[in-house]
Amino acid sequence: MKYIALLRGINVGGNRKVEMKKLRILFESLGFTNVSTYINSGNIIFESDDNSETVLLKIQKVFEKTFDFEIPTLVKTEKEMKKIAKAIPEEWQNDPTQRTDVAYLFPEADSKKIIEELPLKIEFLEIRYLKGAIFWNIKRENVNKSQLAKLISHKLYKSMTIRNVNTARFLAGEKE
Repeated sequence: MKYIALLRGINVGGNRKVEMKKLRILFESLGFTNVSTYINSGNIIFESDDNSETVLLKIQKVFEKTFDFEIPTLVKTEKEMKKIAKAIPEEWQNDPTQRTDVAYLFPEADSKKIIEELPLKIEFLEIRYLKGAIFWNIKRENVNKSQLAKLISHKLYKSMTIRNVNTARFLAGEKE
């Protein structure tokens, strides 16, 4: 089974540094195969015969022993990642005129109601929910009006890990 581990909050603003090479070695030490990382923000693609829950438990246990800070981690199957990526309209891109992001949701926040709870002015963006994620598209000229920056200080922010649409599509195998 092919999996993608999404690590939250590492290598952001020079804090909580984790080398991707070290992550690859750790994942290989757990018996995972075909381990690769994508960009420096905590995306690990790998294979395992274990189920998702067992994979996550192994990762959490090795992280507790290895790092002196918590690394919230989501483990998604390739199938789950593809389903989310395919739900994003093809015309939603990251380019000079628009921005598209995917917030992968931890179980405690995985509900359609999350959209209503976020401090966003939704009249300035298109936002959708699909089990496991919310994703949005916004014209760059409306980013400040949408109050997207307020998301960082909201209590639910810790229950998600955000990737731009290009990364989301790559991790789903949509772009090489």
